[in-house]
Amino acid sequence: MRPFDLSVFDGPLRVPELEGDGVHLRAFRTSDLALVREASHDPFIPSISSIPRRYSDDEGRAFIERQHERAEGGHGFPFVIARAGEPGHGVGAIGLWLREIDSGRASLGYWVVPGARGANLAAAALRRVVAFAFGELAIPRLHLFVEPWNVASIRTAEAAGFEREALLRGWERVEGTQRDAYCFVRLLEEAAP
Repeated sequence: MRPFDLSVFDGPLRVPELEGDGVHLRAFRTSDLALVREASHDPFIPSISSIPRRYSDDEGRAFIERQHERAEGGHGFPFVIARAGEPGHGVGAIGLWLREIDSGRASLGYWVVPGARGANLAAAALRRVVAFAFGELAIPRLHLFVEPWNVASIRTAEAAGFEREALLRGWERVEGTQRDAYCFVRLLEEAAP
């Protein structure tokens, strides 16, 4: 197993293409404006991400540019989720965020547009990113946060091997209200070789 090395995270970061388990993960492209537009019309996605609440092509391009800036600045790996065999047609996004990497931990967040939900694409994408984070980057701790009402996202985390660690009361401000969140965790030291 490769040792954890902070120098790996110096920007710019290259967002790799990852494939397997029925998904293809890749960097955002200008051609993903349709994905951003669809996500902006969802009542939930803009509240948990930086997807614009009111879509315009300019706002969509700005969102995509922010994803590129995150990688270039060493802040994380933003991926588009696509079905295997259809890499040009994004159905969601997943990010591996490095805000706390100096402490040996990274966070994950994901969303899938309504028309692609229920096909286990988020869980497959999460498994692929975890394999990348552990296998290529040797990040010791990965965590993600899910509001208690979001049963589908809880199932996604569990399907990717995450364990519920704690209920964090008033953890995050969502649409002007402090919300509770479950913290789900995976540790590199517990990962199967």
